[in-house]
Parts: sequence; structure tokens; C-alpha cells
Amino acid sequence: MHQAALLGGMIQDAHHYGWEVAQPIRHDWRKMAEAVQNHVKSLNWGHRVQLQDRKVKYFNIKASFINKHTVCGIAKSGKETLLSADHIVIATGGRPRYPTHIEGALEYGITSDDIFWLKESPGKTLVVGASYVALECAGFLTGIGLDTTVMMRSIPLRGFDQQMSSLVMEHMESHGTQFLRGCIPTCIKKLPDGQLQVTWEDRTSGKKDTGIFDTVLWAIGRIPETRNLNLKEVGVNINPENQKIIVDAQDITSVPHIYAIGDVAEGRPELTPTAIMAGKLLAQRLFGQSSDLMDYNNVPTTVFTPLEYGCVGLSEEEAVAHHGQEHIEVHLWFSPPQMVLPWMEVL
Repeated sequence: MHQAALLGGMIQDAHHYGWEVAQPIRHDWRKMAEAVQNHVKSLNWGHRVQLQDRKVKYFNIKASFINKHTVCGIAKSGKETLLSADHIVIATGGRPRYPTHIEGALEYGITSDDIFWLKESPGKTLVVGASYVALECAGFLTGIGLDTTVMMRSIPLRGFDQQMSSLVMEHMESHGTQFLRGCIPTCIKKLPDGQLQVTWEDRTSGKKDTGIFDTVLWAIGRIPETRNLNLKEVGVNINPENQKIIVDAQDITSVPHIYAIGDVAEGRPELTPTAIMAGKLLAQRLFGQSSDLMDYNNVPTTVFTPLEYGCVGLSEEEAVAHHGQEHIEVHLWFSPPQMVLPWMEVL
């Protein structure tokens, strides 16, 4: 979807380079959504085939622990399956979080998981949140021509370098994304015509305001899928504040033969390639092929906002906190057009 938005921008510019492009340029959400869904389905099928080729048994069931070595899975039909193993790896990932304390949030809002499976265009959209997920979604929605507003409580891209984050937001604003800064939603109501009336509060002034949208998308963080695993009953310790599983450097939980990798593990980057590598190294350690540990330091990451932003290592704010302002140097320059990132910063 990010690529679809980038292509739209290129098509807009194409006539300057001699390409005759019919006007007006229209985007077909249905075609894009179908292509995305078919691609995901093909990936899923490919994984199933690889598992079969390697004689790995696959169970499409929802499981939970009944003792330290056994899980019970329940299929959609209601059939129960018991599975026991010497080693158990928890890699259940996470799901987007809903603000259930806000009236109408659960009934009328969607999340970043849902946006990719909508068969019809979301239309005028309010994206609530300032994470990279929020800004990525808002960026591609604006890029394909939809009226898009981002409501952010505080700063954009928390945890990333704030000078770079400001550049990303300024770029989005200049290309049509609207921002409601320092605001929090308080209520969502569905109108007779199906549109959504959103009421929000400005945290600085205390004033309330309303707006009408076709879609409200929550992008306010994710929660790990650990609540229904019966972890407490088998002695797997979790962080009570965020429900993530506490692990050591070898990805071992408080139960020596139970492991956790990916987004469910405490203190790990929530990045798919990182979890994949951690899983490969864990498998190699378990079966004697290697003793290498996953190195979670200096993991590069990319934010697919319209102004793409990649980073690795400490942000400037983190570098100052760790080493002190007097011990760091910051170099900022504008890179040549042929490079992927328009701005770079080196500490």
C-alpha cells in the first residue's frame, strides 16, 4: 500500500517528463486490496508447503498450556488436540490495542490489522496515534488521494530521533495529511447515514471539538497475545504492566524448557525480521548446531512513511542521555536525490 501511494505520486509527476497520462488519475481501492490479499495468501500457502516439505506437523488450532510440557488446542469445530513436547516456543506475536474506555471505540473503530482487508475504500479517515504504524497508514491513505487526519496525543514516532521525526511529519503535512496535535478522542457515535462523529479534547486548552469521518483507525500500540495461554498456571513469568513474557539472553522463560521470541518477549524490538533471526538461532542452539545468541543491539529499522526513514543505533536523544551532550557530535546533511533517504544524521 505504501508502494501504491508512491506510484501515485510518480504518476502525478510523469507529465513533466513527457509521459502522457490521462486525467483525472483515479485509484481503485478494490484492485489494490485484492492484490494485497492475494499476495498474503500466497505467502501463507508457501509457508504451509515448506512446513510440509520438511515434515513439520501444522495444526490450525488455538492452544493454551495445561501443564509445563503439554498444550491443549481447540479447533473451530470444537475438536480438542493435546500436544506434548520437550521444548516449547511461544511466538504468538501481538494484536493492535483498542481504547476500550472510549465510548464507541470498539464498536465503530478499526485497527491497522483491519485496514489491509477492507474491500471498500475507507474514505475520509481519522488515524488516532503517532506511532510509526499510525504515520505509515496515514501516509499511504493520503498518497492514494483520501482525506486523512492524524490525531496525536503527544510527540510523533516516540523512541525515534525527534529531529528526523519532525522532518517526516513536516513532509506529510506538506503533502496533505492533516494533524490534530495534543488531542485525545473522547467519544465516537454513528450517524444515521453511517458516518462517524468523533468528539475530542484539546489537552492544552481543554476545549472540545467534533468532526465527521467515514473511518476511525486506532494505531495506539499493540498488546502481546499472552492472556489466554495459561502462563501463570505453569510458572511462566510475565511483566504485569504490559503482559510480555520475561526472558533471558537465550530467550528462555522462567521455565527452562519454555522459550519466547518476537513481540511477546520483554525488551525485544517489535520487528518481524528480528523475530525470524531469533527463531533460527534458537533452533540451532536447541539442536546443537550452534551456541550463537541473538544480538538485539543496533538492529536497523525502517519507517515506511512517505518520506522513508531508516535508522540504526541510538537516537540523538538516547545518545545524549547515555553519554552526555559534551561527548557526542551530530552531523546532519542533505543526501543526493538518487539515495533512498533524503535526510541522514550521524552521531
